Amino acid sequence: MEQTNQIERKLKLMHVVAIGLAYMSPMAVFDTFGIASDISSGHVPAAYIVVFVAILFTALSYGKLVRQFPSAGSVYTYTRNVINPYLGVIVGWVTFIAYIALPMINALLADIYLSAGFPEVPGWLWVVGLIAIITFLNIFGVKIAASVNMLLVIFQALVGVIFAYLTIRSIVKGPESFIPIGDIFPSGGEVPELFGAAALLALSFIGFDAITTLSEDTINPKKTIPKAILLVAGIGGVFFFTVTYFMQSLFPDVSIFKDIEGASPEIAVIIGGNLFLSFFLSGALFSVFASGLAAQLSASRLLYAMGRDGVLPKRFFGYLHPKFNSPVANILLIGVLSTSAIFLSLEAATSLINVGAFTAFSFVNLCVIISFFKHKGPRSFGFTVSSLLFPLIGLAFVVYLWISLDIFSIIAGLIWALLGTIYLAFTTNFFKKEPPQIAFDELEA
Repeated sequence: MEQTNQIERKLKLMHVVAIGLAYMSPMAVFDTFGIASDISSGHVPAAYIVVFVAILFTALSYGKLVRQFPSAGSVYTYTRNVINPYLGVIVGWVTFIAYIALPMINALLADIYLSAGFPEVPGWLWVVGLIAIITFLNIFGVKIAASVNMLLVIFQALVGVIFAYLTIRSIVKGPESFIPIGDIFPSGGEVPELFGAAALLALSFIGFDAITTLSEDTINPKKTIPKAILLVAGIGGVFFFTVTYFMQSLFPDVSIFKDIEGASPEIAVIIGGNLFLSFFLSGALFSVFASGLAAQLSASRLLYAMGRDGVLPKRFFGYLHPKFNSPVANILLIGVLSTSAIFLSLEAATSLINVGAFTAFSFVNLCVIISFFKHKGPRSFGFTVSSLLFPLIGLAFVVYLWISLDIFSIIAGLIWALLGTIYLAFTTNFFKKEPPQIAFDELEA
């Protein structure tokens, strides 16, 4: 059967937002609260405000570029068309490391949660089982995956609402009181600690950028994707701030917990007993599943865009299944690669995500800045602010995140980038032949 290499547009705004929120994994706010509170000296809500404002500038950069290039390649597409085609391939290659690492992290978290309840079951079985299920759902089409994600996100929101209610009830009945608005932000001496916590929490917002890989799955992407980007970032910001505000009010000092890094189960028991703990852990497990489903979906779309371009072997990576209208080969490949989580630690997988995410954030802002200087028309004040000042602020924050990375992350990123450069040199006759271009006029709808 002849391949059209055209993904059918099925996703509406609510589907894209659900996938972005699922990728973001809202339940992670509970897992990071203890350590973030320790770093920020009890100012987690303020740290979320800082990181939200900073990430918002990068989200606006994504919104600008997706209107110009409404295709599945995300930052790979933007970089190769705005800056340089060779660099675009390398950026896409490095970014891909985050897309492949997130399913690994979700598989590892599933192992942690389920092994605690069923210690007699081998951990590798949970890893393989989760990956097999999300691979199966993604093969049968993006609409099915999006619908499942929507239900899982609703359940996570329900857990969050009940958590907030129980926390408020505990504050009202107990000796603690709500944090006064004027005390949310720390005094001058604690500001560096606040920014340190913000750097840690920046990864909570990964998800708004992943949905740009779904542009070709989405109805009217030039309008839908930018709206979805801001909605995902905004909903996430409100949710994270609200939940941590109540948690910080009830527990201003997290040193009372036995395990600061795993404080959330202890909090769940304190505010709601063992019954709520079971409900809370179910929400955490569903969050892992939803995030893994969204991550594999986004990764397969990025590979598909590169395969359709011929950057990767087109026959395999650019293939769409005639019945399911999905890049089945890419989905299966992501599934197989994700099983390597059996041999990785959670810290190592997180380091890989940092490298890929920060690379994407950096080059998205750079693309908007370079586009500003390439613009041949008049540059009004509003245009200058939105196309130069805002992405510069976003880039400055990302540079700070880069500085916070550990040496393992830097080395892993450099090795991965080197491998991509070697492959690109081999396939382009040592950069004498330019990588193929996308015909964007065929992608607009």
